[in-house]
Amino acid sequence: MEAAAASLAPPKPSVERLLALAERDMAGVDALILEHMESSVPVIPALAEHLIAAGGKRLRPLMAVAAARAAGAKTVEFRKLAAAVEFIHTATLLHDDVVDSSSLRRGKVAAHLIWGAPSSVLVGDFLFARAFELMVSAGSMRALDILARASRVISEGEVLQLTRAHEIGLTEAMYLEIISAKTAELFAAAAEAGAVSAGASDASVRAFRSFGMNVGIAFQLVDDALDYSGASGELGKNPGDDFREGKATLPLLLAVARTGASEAAFWDRTVERLQQDEADFARAQALVLSTGALDATMDLAYDYADRAKLALKGVGDPAWRVALCDLADVAVSRSA
Repeated sequence: MEAAAASLAPPKPSVERLLALAERDMAGVDALILEHMESSVPVIPALAEHLIAAGGKRLRPLMAVAAARAAGAKTVEFRKLAAAVEFIHTATLLHDDVVDSSSLRRGKVAAHLIWGAPSSVLVGDFLFARAFELMVSAGSMRALDILARASRVISEGEVLQLTRAHEIGLTEAMYLEIISAKTAELFAAAAEAGAVSAGASDASVRAFRSFGMNVGIAFQLVDDALDYSGASGELGKNPGDDFREGKATLPLLLAVARTGASEAAFWDRTVERLQQDEADFARAQALVLSTGALDATMDLAYDYADRAKLALKGVGDPAWRVALCDLADVAVSRSA
């Protein structure tokens, strides 16, 4: 009976359709990435490759490629923008791992634990510089402005998160502002820049940006949920890292609000003062589950995925549009 039920279950969302459409373009993007990782300073390509070749999904450059093709791109200059997007993303990961003292990234030992924090930060800076070289060579001042602005917004989001760390009274609105800046902005900018490079109308550009922003928010909500429910293979990092770092993510914020005074001392000790023992994550995880905080976070993620798909209604090439909607479904199908 179980086997029969499994066979009747709907297939899990996949990006295979999008990857098939984008295969040639993504091969070109990968070639640009490899070319622009090169440096006469050996530690730079070694450290960059450690992260870039670690099996990342390339979702952000894929977003730029798909938006450009969906909007009717006639040239391949958008590939440079897509490669730039991946460099911006990788640079932020290198910097984040140093700030957060993370031990894993994409399932591998974090670069700063191998080469040291100074090298990781400086190679991140190198990748930012390479990104801007690629943007300039793409020849679109408007796309350059979009991605330059995104780089600023991402940095602001990271600083905002850092200054509001361990704050268990953080509002849901402020949490969404933080993830919109630090995560969703690059998804949005990738889609927006791709559409701009194809010469899309202003209305279409806004639609692609809205799609990217909503997918990015959904993606981060699921990441934050998986920290309390997932395995390291799904996360590419250790489950519970957000809790151990005292990050005020939505599952935790909802659990804090729903447990009220009965667990106030626990949350104050473990999150605000970061005084934790080995059993604390299991207790936090149980509270997140028992209060429905995890389900509520996933429900919100599904809502944002629906908003993303609605933003593209009637916009762009139908085959690419359907494949992009697959991406929105994939963003929220990673639940444990």
